[in-house]
Amino acid sequence: MEFCPTCANLLLVEHASMGRSLRFFCPTCPYVYPIDRQISKKMPLAKKEVDDVLGGEEAWKNVDRTQVTCPRCTYGHAYFMQIQIRSADEPMTTFYKCCSKNCSFQWRDG
Repeated sequence: MEFCPTCANLLLVEHASMGRSLRFFCPTCPYVYPIDRQISKKMPLAKKEVDDVLGGEEAWKNVDRTQVTCPRCTYGHAYFMQIQIRSADEPMTTFYKCCSKNCSFQWRDG
């Protein structure tokens, strides 16, 4: 996207009269810029930091433990907590965290 240096409106592209060349033009003011070469700009986007919706490590401090098999390491115990993530008429979602110190894999039920 290119913008008009005079009025800052978005420039549009059109065929120049009597030829096959292209040009940018401003729909508001008389600004015209002939396109005589390929125009490209690369702008790397910064990734947003993802928030931990479960509350991070602090949320797992005082949770209960149950006998359930970890899908990653097959350890037989995991911490669990239930959170209402949908509307009130939907059942709560159960989140698990493997009790094995080498694994600590997190998953949810359903």
